[in-house]
Amino acid sequence: MFRSFFPEPKLFFTSALAWTALAMAIWFVAGPTLANLISLGPILGQVPTEANPDVFLTPDKVWLYQYVLMAGYLFCIPWYWIGNNRRWYWWSVVGSVTIIEVVFFDVQIGAWMNAWYGDFFNMIQGALTAPGTITLDQIYGELWTVLYVLLPRIAVLVLNAFFIAHYLFRWRRAMTFFYMSHWPRLRGVEGASQRVQEDTQRFANIVEGLAVSLVGSVMTLLVFLPLLWELSQHITELPIVGQVNGSLVWVALISAAAGTVLLGLVGIKLPGLEFQNQRVEAALRKELVYGEDHHERARPLDTKEFFLGVQRNYFRLYGHYLYFNVARYVYLQGANFVPLIAMAPSIAAGALTFGLFQQVSNAFSQVEDSFRFLANSWTTIISLISVYKRLRTFEANIPPDAISGVDYDDPRYLATDAEFAPLPTDNDGGKEGVPAGL
Repeated sequence: MFRSFFPEPKLFFTSALAWTALAMAIWFVAGPTLANLISLGPILGQVPTEANPDVFLTPDKVWLYQYVLMAGYLFCIPWYWIGNNRRWYWWSVVGSVTIIEVVFFDVQIGAWMNAWYGDFFNMIQGALTAPGTITLDQIYGELWTVLYVLLPRIAVLVLNAFFIAHYLFRWRRAMTFFYMSHWPRLRGVEGASQRVQEDTQRFANIVEGLAVSLVGSVMTLLVFLPLLWELSQHITELPIVGQVNGSLVWVALISAAAGTVLLGLVGIKLPGLEFQNQRVEAALRKELVYGEDHHERARPLDTKEFFLGVQRNYFRLYGHYLYFNVARYVYLQGANFVPLIAMAPSIAAGALTFGLFQQVSNAFSQVEDSFRFLANSWTTIISLISVYKRLRTFEANIPPDAISGVDYDDPRYLATDAEFAPLPTDNDGGKEGVPAGL
């Protein structure tokens, strides 16, 4: 699943984590010194003014983005020579870093938007409470400012979605021809054709989606946790508990942890049922495929038994999803009211302006959503576990030292044609070696 696309997967992912930790340490220890030497902030950055205090690309921000780009793509360089998977290097290594860079920049825009919401809604509150103090030009000016940021953001997200679609197809292609290069020893595995045709596509889609969400959640926590801790100073007290430092951070953490544990316990049986579901579906599909070419297959009684097996498993799955969805929707709907309950004493005391309330609500939502990544993604994780189990069973028939980085035009893959039986021939008037049907 991974060695078909990534160079030395275990080494690659562990070194990626180590490199990230090293880059963060360098940033905090030597970041200012490096900025004085190589930062493009003084050249490309915008200096805040009294007329425009909320500029997006300040010199400090330019240096931060420059550093993240440098750290990301410097990590890519040695992997061109490490491992035996240069065929997919530009997609698996450079492509993965590019997707993560875009996620980082999007989180940064989200943080800037959170600050903008505070100023904008405070202005709205001033306009509503003291008519005539806020001009129409001021309102339009704020909207134009956010438009300048959102339009490039939309363009980047659209291009990133297009890039991710190609990235996923390349990963699927890499898995497909990695498996097909070992097809003679895999063809006898139960549901082999489904593993190659369907499960490769599902695995790449699910893993990419979860990985991007996980990276986005971690980056969101890094950006919004300090912000939410600072905003918690405006929360006078929590119901029942009273005053707590960083109160909303603890509320978000406890709420997300409770939901994650709840859904994990309630849904513990679902991955096994999903795995069994694919087995009975594969058995029915295989019988129908045989029935296309063999008149004695897919007979009524056999088809009935295969379908009853599918039906029994689905009905059992529906029953388990019933109580899982009860727990899931009760938690998700209840979690929407947690920040309102936590802020209720401060709202009643008049300690929050409208803009500050919007800032706190948005920051709390970002942090809580990141904390409850597992809870939000649990049904997707169940599908991933099911697909992973099937592909792991499939890959157990492939030697650990098997070739990787294979594509449809790779000579190593084309050479496996010799392991197949000779093509059948027709009686074609002496023209030997013509494949049947041509």
